[in-house]
Amino acid sequence: MPTPPTGTSVVRAINARAALRMLLDRGPLSRPEIAALLAVSKPTASHLLAQLGESGLVKSDGNRDGAVGRAAELFRANEAAAYAAAMDITPERTAAVVTDLTGSVVGSFSLHADDDTDLDPAAQVQRALTGACAEAGIPASTIRRVVIGIQGAIDPTSDRLRFAAHLPGWQRPGLTAALQDAVGAPVDIENDVNLVAIAERAHGVATQEDSFAVLWVSDGIGMGLMFGGRVHRGLTGGAGEIAELPVPGAPVPQEANEFGASGMQALAGGPALRRVLAEHGFTAESAVQAMTDAVAASGDGAASALDEIAARLALGLSSVVAIVDPDLIVLAGDLALAGGERLRSLVQHHLHTSVVARPPVLLSGLDGNPVLDGALQLAVERVQGEVLDTVSGGQSKPASDGD
Repeated sequence: MPTPPTGTSVVRAINARAALRMLLDRGPLSRPEIAALLAVSKPTASHLLAQLGESGLVKSDGNRDGAVGRAAELFRANEAAAYAAAMDITPERTAAVVTDLTGSVVGSFSLHADDDTDLDPAAQVQRALTGACAEAGIPASTIRRVVIGIQGAIDPTSDRLRFAAHLPGWQRPGLTAALQDAVGAPVDIENDVNLVAIAERAHGVATQEDSFAVLWVSDGIGMGLMFGGRVHRGLTGGAGEIAELPVPGAPVPQEANEFGASGMQALAGGPALRRVLAEHGFTAESAVQAMTDAVAASGDGAASALDEIAARLALGLSSVVAIVDPDLIVLAGDLALAGGERLRSLVQHHLHTSVVARPPVLLSGLDGNPVLDGALQLAVERVQGEVLDTVSGGQSKPASDGD
């Protein structure tokens, strides 16, 4: 652990961390550019870069092409200074990616459930991580942190995964500790929809919002909440578990304790929405295809089906809006995206007719796997923060002026 800086080294540490932060955020910069951005002298900038270079955190990136006169040498963060991993775990597969310090993905691996049915969680995570590291060409021991997205919520008071009966073996106490022992690095287990919220704020439709809610509509229904730019997890990690929300027209858990038979999940989870679509003549092999067919149709059956689905989703959202009053509602998940703009506008209409607050309802702006996207965002953010914390004030050295 680095020695806390004292005296003038405090200023040097602050400047060194700021220089590294700029290189991580902006990419290659020259000494004069760093000096100007930090409002320090060129010799000071040279010293900061030398200090960061000696620590293995910064390296030369060659000279800038097209420079007038003497070409300016560029510096960038050393991407190999630290690595992080992110995973998305579902009953069907475990997807893993490895990223370098700058956030660039350097390796990936997917482990399907039927590949090794006897793997316990620790072995499952370890194998996926090893596979991704092998593709990246780095040993798994170089991973500094792993963030795992999962369809459930870790209870920090017991280190046990809740709301995850569909993942056999993952409900053991001490889950995080067991995974950390297996991979040899800190492990963060995060709810999948919370990670979608993180990704939406990073580069989705919520980049300008500090407080919003993501409603995930797929086979299961869930919610991620962000307040003041931070994910809200709740006392036991279960904030946003809207599947359990009691709603009119659905049994309460005491009446039907089987998953999916009560609350919002029984009213608006994937199986329930597929039944609504089937009742109106849309009987495709999957709920997503049935939704797609309904959106493309122009008859009364499609209009009635989509209106009923929107009303069901708005019913659950109305309770959230009445209590939380978010700035924005984001619809995500394969069923919501299949419903597209047609479903979005209906959800917003039903919601706005039932609550006093009228937050806009938008469709997710994310591509690819949004859970893995959010896990990557969180993993890189935490590893970069840890690396920045290692930067000390260094030693005072004379430095010559230069580019």
